Amino acid sequence: MNQVTSINGDIECAEDGTLFRDPARPEPKYSLPKAFYHFNNLLKDKEDTTEVFKIFEALPNKHFLPRVKQLVFSEQGKHLRSTEPSLPEILDDHAALRKTPKGSLAHAYCDFMESEGLSAAGLVAEYDAMGRPKYDDLVQWFMERSRDTHDLFHVLTQYGRDALGEQCVLLFTHGQSPSHGHLLIGYAGSLNIKNMVRGSKAPVWAAVQQAKRTGKGAEVLISKSIRDLLPMQLEDVRAKLNIPEPDKYFECHRVWRSEGIDPYNLWTEEQQQTVAAEAA
Repeated sequence: MNQVTSINGDIECAEDGTLFRDPARPEPKYSLPKAFYHFNNLLKDKEDTTEVFKIFEALPNKHFLPRVKQLVFSEQGKHLRSTEPSLPEILDDHAALRKTPKGSLAHAYCDFMESEGLSAAGLVAEYDAMGRPKYDDLVQWFMERSRDTHDLFHVLTQYGRDALGEQCVLLFTHGQSPSHGHLLIGYAGSLNIKNMVRGSKAPVWAAVQQAKRTGKGAEVLISKSIRDLLPMQLEDVRAKLNIPEPDKYFECHRVWRSEGIDPYNLWTEEQQQTVAAEAA
């Protein structure tokens, strides 16, 4: 452990003097009504990532700070803070990432981000748009690292950015770092999907449950060196982290397509009517 104390011996900080938790950081307040309010807003615009952040703020987890402390005060945490202080700078340097071998996690990540028109900096900008204050403490570093690994989860798990894929990633993340926010969005979002395609035989619940189990059984990505993983072959990284193929998710896509439903556009009236007619 590299933990030390300072300021009259009662405030924890790292060896370099960075506070574990800035005393000015507000105590989070748990509010399920507030979380549901932001969840309803998210249903209206699933691309509005700021609503996701607000849901998590409304549902703080009592085990969050112990998880932060376990990583940041470990030798691995000290190493990661030194070598990977900011993941967006690493992840958005596609020119450097493309120099890794073909078939690497880096290439797969670049392919995914470029095809989706995404960037790590873009996710940071969405977070910053909320206007929340930042603190120069270890909690901030941990929170930002958690945020910045989200799109890597998509690549590693093979869950796409379709509605079900996003719920699966959230429940995978819950397996890695449990929180009521992940559960609310993941399960309520999945229920919304089932309601929108009533009559479909796609195993939605099986898919999200599998995602949750996979996240729990996998190595915790946030504690790994992203620099070390990026040059590795994608399949080797999945094997190293114990991330198997999401066959239930793939089965949902197969079933939906057989029913005339586009997995990336579940909400069209024509598609709903088609499934309802076939189920009648």
